[in-house]
Amino acid sequence: MANFGGPTLLKRTLGLQADRYSQYIGPTTDFEPSLINLSPFDPHDESLLARGTLRRVSDHDTFLLLPDHSTPGYEHILSDVDEIENIVAPHGRKLIDLYFRVVHPAFPILQKSVFLEKYERSHREFSPPVLAAVYILAINWWEQSEDLATHPRPNVRELERLVRTTLADAMYRPKLSTIQAGLILSQRPEGDQWAPTAQLVAIGQELGLHLDCSHWKIPPWERGLRKRLAWALYMQDKWGALVHGRPSHIFASNWAVQPLNPNDFPDVEWDDNDIEGRIEIERGRVLFSQMVQLSQVLAEILETFYTLQASQTAANAGAQATQLILSLAKPIQLKLKEWYSGLPAVVRMDSNFQSGLNQPNRPSSIGYLHLAYFAAEITLHRRILRSMDASAAAAAAAAAASSSPFPNPNPNPNPNPGGVDPYIQHICRSAAKARLISAMDFVNRLTPSHLRSFWYFASKTNFALIGTFGSLLWATSPGREEADWYRRRLGEYRWTLSVSSKPGEAAAARGGAGAGLGLTQFAMGMLDISAGLLKKLPEKPLLSRSGSAVDIDAARRQSLLALGGTGASGAAGGRGGRGVGGSGGNLMGMGGFGGGGVGGHGGGRGSISGLESYSGGLSAEASGIQSPGSEESESSEEGVYGNFSATAGMAGLAD
Repeated sequence: MANFGGPTLLKRTLGLQADRYSQYIGPTTDFEPSLINLSPFDPHDESLLARGTLRRVSDHDTFLLLPDHSTPGYEHILSDVDEIENIVAPHGRKLIDLYFRVVHPAFPILQKSVFLEKYERSHREFSPPVLAAVYILAINWWEQSEDLATHPRPNVRELERLVRTTLADAMYRPKLSTIQAGLILSQRPEGDQWAPTAQLVAIGQELGLHLDCSHWKIPPWERGLRKRLAWALYMQDKWGALVHGRPSHIFASNWAVQPLNPNDFPDVEWDDNDIEGRIEIERGRVLFSQMVQLSQVLAEILETFYTLQASQTAANAGAQATQLILSLAKPIQLKLKEWYSGLPAVVRMDSNFQSGLNQPNRPSSIGYLHLAYFAAEITLHRRILRSMDASAAAAAAAAAASSSPFPNPNPNPNPNPGGVDPYIQHICRSAAKARLISAMDFVNRLTPSHLRSFWYFASKTNFALIGTFGSLLWATSPGREEADWYRRRLGEYRWTLSVSSKPGEAAAARGGAGAGLGLTQFAMGMLDISAGLLKKLPEKPLLSRSGSAVDIDAARRQSLLALGGTGASGAAGGRGGRGVGGSGGNLMGMGGFGGGGVGGHGGGRGSISGLESYSGGLSAEASGIQSPGSEESESSEEGVYGNFSATAGMAGLAD
């Protein structure tokens, strides 16, 4: 292990000094930047003032260093950290090793070499909350350690009591370790709360984590640590906003952190004979970086569709809301597709790296990345489905307002007069169905090595979102056949969740929070709640012919004729697409991944343009594993849904 020089190295840091904490001096504070530049700075870029010590890290960024001893709780630091260590003694080092084996590769927010170097000298070198947080999270995998499994677990409740008080005190003297402690605690199955995330974001801004530190005059390893912590905080904010349905705290206009690169991850030593360990380290780096990129796409989804302003804009669009939503969804859908298609082999579910491991039971955290991808897809499609109901309601209201008091002798056979075109509705619902199938099949493919690994905090809600999405499709199904299809699939999904919860039960029975406990059980509970609410739905009509492939084809021809296109059944779609109806043509003849439009090269305009835009960006995931009871095609009573393979995912839409 590299020699980091003990306390002298931390003395040169900005955010991890033993006796001082830092505050970023912003451009509008009582410190005038022009006057700061007049201060005499020593060779260490520090300038002593009556109020504290200025620390200049760049020509534009300056911090104020203040002493720890004047903050609340300072006098209890040593006794608190001693008490924390005594609770886990003599297993402290083994728990730390367990944390770095299971959690750290997929969530690298600690500087492993510095952490271990400090622990070898004394546990008293740590901030109490970060040491307690590492212990609390590592205990979830207590039974996975041969050295620990035969011993009773430490008193987790007492550790949690101490971490609450010590973290509250640490916020008065914020350091990078304060952010680390808060982020680690947030990964617990029961640690997902929104208010602490707001506190962590505020502390991160106090520490300047939102700034570009690429050229700061601090140790290179601290620059890398700051970037990893900043992006971990960004992820916590965005995924917290999703799972809690709250406005995000971090905005692009005040975020200057540069993308991660290999130099931002610490150099570590590994055993040359441990090939699996080396692969796991590399996988962890890629996994974390890919999760950051996916979180940026999620941020765009939330900003585009789920802010108050975005909701009002869609509401103002009235009957054209779906067209608006589809046009906005296209570029984001393309980003999701490109992200998934560009995943490195080391983090793919079917990766050769996976199958080549000699230790099939070794924890693998790639599941949380793929689950997060499906959650992002679902979040996008939920908005599209909701817009169709809103468009139909707006159109119906407009029609009622302008209707004559006399009955119409020629009623419109369109069930959505002036609302969403039936063909567009069919395409959107089919795309949503394919996402649901792929997500459910992904869950069905998870192995014990996935389930026993570290899962990102949002995962338990992301599992639940799959069921919620299926419930939405069930509730909005136009006919009984389609509703029954979703009812059966949700039943299968609940069965899969119940089986997946088993890896955590043994640990839970021994008195602790097993690694799998709460992960899928939460989703099962939410699915049961949704099922109870769905029982209140009025019975849906049987659609023997209405809503069939013939009707959809007719609606499509009518749309194309209105636009001057061809009305021939089975007419060629855009580049790469197939005809609709006709002699066995796929119903998704709209250009598929080629981006072509409906009816003729390049597509149409008018009511089809939004669909063309949307369909050009279909996602790329495809699962080849069938869920329980899945069939290559459903029975004839399920109408057009029999044209889609139950496990083909988006590949079925592209053909």
